[in-house]
Amino acid sequence: MLRLVIPKGSLERATLQLFEDADLPVQRSSDVAYQATIADARVDEVRILRPQEIGRFVEQGLFDLGITGRDWVQEPDADVVELTELRYAKSTDRKVRVVLAVAADSPWTSAADLPTGVRVQTEYPQLTERFLSERGVTAQVALSYGATEAKIPEIADAIVDMTETGRALRAAGLKIIDELLVSDTVLIANRTAYADPAKRKAMEQLMVLLTGALDARGKVMVKLNVDEPNLQAVIALLPALKAPTVSKLYGQDAYAVETVVAKSTINTLIPELVDAGATGILELPISKIVA
Repeated sequence: MLRLVIPKGSLERATLQLFEDADLPVQRSSDVAYQATIADARVDEVRILRPQEIGRFVEQGLFDLGITGRDWVQEPDADVVELTELRYAKSTDRKVRVVLAVAADSPWTSAADLPTGVRVQTEYPQLTERFLSERGVTAQVALSYGATEAKIPEIADAIVDMTETGRALRAAGLKIIDELLVSDTVLIANRTAYADPAKRKAMEQLMVLLTGALDARGKVMVKLNVDEPNLQAVIALLPALKAPTVSKLYGQDAYAVETVVAKSTINTLIPELVDAGATGILELPISKIVA
C-alpha cells in the first residue's frame, strides 16, 4: 500500500534500529543496498536515499511516506504533511539548529545588520535566500559542499550551517547571530496519499508503532507485591506515566503494584522499594508504550 523512503547516511543506522524496535524490521540484500522490504502488508516498497532529497521526493508523490530532517523539508520548501517528530537521532536533549554565523569580531549582531551583497556560504541556499530576503537583505548566496565554517573571511562574510552546541563554530572563530530553524527528524507524508482514507489509516498505524517504540526507550516495567501497611510508602517511591496500577491480592491483606519507570533509576529504586517493604519485585523490558 505505502511507498516508504528512509534516510541514508548519518541517520541510517538509527532509523533502521527504530524500525527494528517497532517490530517493522527493514530487510535488504546488503548494507549498501538502496532497495529494501518490510514484511508488513501496509508497506509495499522501501527505498533508502539521501535525506536531502526525501522532502522533495515525497512532495512529488514518488513516495507516500518518508523520514528526514526538518531542514531538508524546509530547504526545498517541500509541500508535505508533517505527521510527527521522531526524536531518535541524538543521544542528548540539545536541539539541532540551522544558524547564521559570522566572524567573532564582526560588528553584525543579527541578520538585519548584514549589508547588501554580503557573501554567504551554506548547504541550504534556498532556505538562506528566503530567510535573508524576508529581512530585507540582498545577499550573494552560494552552495557549500562542506567545511563551511572554514570559509570566513576569505570566501564568505557569513555562513549558514547546522550546529548542536556551537562548539565547532566557536573553534573556527565564529559567532552565531541568528537562527533559521530548529531541525528534528520528522515523519512526513505526501498530501495526495494522506488524503486517501486507506493510506492515511496505514500511515497513522505505522506512526503509532514508531512513536510507541521511541516512548519505550530507556524505560522498564516494575511489578511488585506489598503488604497493606507498607503500601503508601511504596507508592510514594514510584513515578508513573499516570498513576501506578494497584490490585488487591486474592485472600490477602496485600497488593500487587505495577508501573513504568526510567531504566536509569532502577538500580537505586529497587533497594529503596525493598527497604519500604516491597517483595516479589520484577523488572521487565518494554518494547512499546502507546499512551
